[in-house]
Amino acid sequence: MTYCTGILVREGLVMIADTRTNAGLDNVSTYRKLHVFETPGDRILALATAGNLSITQSVVSYLNEGLTNPETGDLETLMDAPTMFRAAQLVGRALHKVRATEGQSLDAAGVKFDVSFLLGGQIRDAAPRLFMIYAAGNFIECGQEMPYLQIGEHKYGKPILDRAVNFNTTLGDALKLGLISMDSTMRSNLGVGLPIDIVTMRRDTQRCEIVHRIEAGEPYFHDLRERWSAALRAAHIAIPPPPYKPVEVDKA
Repeated sequence: MTYCTGILVREGLVMIADTRTNAGLDNVSTYRKLHVFETPGDRILALATAGNLSITQSVVSYLNEGLTNPETGDLETLMDAPTMFRAAQLVGRALHKVRATEGQSLDAAGVKFDVSFLLGGQIRDAAPRLFMIYAAGNFIECGQEMPYLQIGEHKYGKPILDRAVNFNTTLGDALKLGLISMDSTMRSNLGVGLPIDIVTMRRDTQRCEIVHRIEAGEPYFHDLRERWSAALRAAHIAIPPPPYKPVEVDKA
């Protein structure tokens, strides 16, 4: 399993993904699930992947090598997409291509075509955008009312983002809250784990501001985890106990 989140705020975009994959308790591996496509000054895109690793890697390969445009015959990659919407469509086309070429074999082997993607970024002077793309190739777009999207094992980290993130959250706070969300997921699901890849991009710069991998034992992430745990303990202790009275037992 995996957990990835993208947070789109007024100042820019944060993308976070873990790297753990497993095919049983004795077969745990690390693979990059957050991929960056960048031409500084022109475009910056980040693609996070969840689900069957062979399928997601095939999709990423098609996006790098190019898909043939049925109308022009030209090869199209994410570096050629004129808009973020067209980039999301290209991810959908790559999914269709993988399903067309490998779907029958996967079905015969009993392998589910179970994948999803987050695609976020900014192309030229257009506004930054964030999409969630499903296995069928269709997608939805993040909005200001709920400025984040998640894929993978998302339920444990969702309450953090629901309570704390809004469109006016600073880029730095969005990154911090995303990491708290990741920590909450890691504590509740062994299928999600370090290292963690993070990318931040500030609006209208068309480049990465931070590209970083958090390894086991990194001081900041360890401190964040400990402080968050301590803050939760302090918060529940500070809340008055419930006023409900116990049921009286009739001794007669």
